[in-house]
Amino acid sequence: MIKHSITILLLIIMTAACKNRKQTAQTDIHEPKDSLTAEIGEISKKGIFNGFAVAIVNEKGTLYQKGFGFADIKNSKPYTHSTIQNIASISKTFVGMALLKARETGKLKLDDPINQYLPFKVINPHFPDIAITIRHLATHTSGIVDNEFYLTKNYILKEKQNAEASALVFDDTQVFNPTDSIITMEEFLRNLLAEKGKWNKDVYLQNKPGDIYEYSNTGTTLAAFVLEKATGVPFDQYTAEHILKPLRMNASNWHFNQVNIADYSRLYANPATVLPFYEMISYPDGNFITSVNDLSLYLTELIKGYNRHGTILSKESYKEYFRPQLSARNFIDRNNKNPFSESYNTGIFIGFGYTGYIGHTGGDPGVCSLMFFDPATKTGRILVVNTSISDKSGNDTFYQIWQTLEKYQGRLSL
Repeated sequence: MIKHSITILLLIIMTAACKNRKQTAQTDIHEPKDSLTAEIGEISKKGIFNGFAVAIVNEKGTLYQKGFGFADIKNSKPYTHSTIQNIASISKTFVGMALLKARETGKLKLDDPINQYLPFKVINPHFPDIAITIRHLATHTSGIVDNEFYLTKNYILKEKQNAEASALVFDDTQVFNPTDSIITMEEFLRNLLAEKGKWNKDVYLQNKPGDIYEYSNTGTTLAAFVLEKATGVPFDQYTAEHILKPLRMNASNWHFNQVNIADYSRLYANPATVLPFYEMISYPDGNFITSVNDLSLYLTELIKGYNRHGTILSKESYKEYFRPQLSARNFIDRNNKNPFSESYNTGIFIGFGYTGYIGHTGGDPGVCSLMFFDPATKTGRILVVNTSISDKSGNDTFYQIWQTLEKYQGRLSL
């Protein structure tokens, strides 16, 4: 009887100890999350950005995600981790993934000349005998650059925007064009790049294809168009099938009619100036629409892929995706100051900061975004805001949020 009582007592003590350990662990998890929320909440109160969302992830999943401020100031609609908006040039990383998926299935090779697939010729007039390849496009060494027409013809208003919005010019160069002025991606590229294209002005560098890194939105869109021709599938459909659906990025896509517009954030030129809803003809280079919740799933996959156990691409494809493709000789003005810039080296439309961080930045009217991971710690961060950065205060606040995430990511990883 005494022995039985001792056994019961021991079980009670062990159960209490386990319960206490579990409660302590839960406290340890919630404490840094609560502190992180409080610190970023204080930054949000500055009112520099109307709304934004952040996330910290590792290869096991999302460690932290939260929205701050408002998706719609006028209607007091909160910005949450499920709010969607376009994320600008982080979109380019999906082009790289899609190209390597097409390579896996035998539809193309990275060193194929692009004219092998195009319905019109793209030739640098300064080097007519040197072929531009898919790899040149994917590493921003094609010699194709963005001219004035890329900015003035590319941004198209969503239907039913007010009349005064049609005349709005953002940042002196980026024009919001009427809805009925939209053309196809093929026509847009033909106008820019074909020998007799009506916008073919200052679009080719006097550098041999493959020689010099020059960041190119036009080149990115051309790569997506090449993929369409190689696979016979529109780019948005291809990425939805091979990337978004497998990762269950259910809130994401490329066009207004493919997402739940009720979840879409308003975008702002500054905290007091709302922008019209717009999309881009060259949508693969910057018009991916997503939430921080969905983008966290994507970044987790990238970290897994870097460590050779991703699910979207094969080990060989991920190795090529993340392989630094260039050397110092390819750069005229190499970014060796900002560790969170994609312009120190590049994989296949994925960037490397000078300290080794991997990811991409993004900026468009009313949008600024960062997505990078540290291969050493296998931990990544995301920041997406719905308000343009127009001065030093905005820039400093943006990076203050980013550095606050870094401050906590190690504790959350534990």
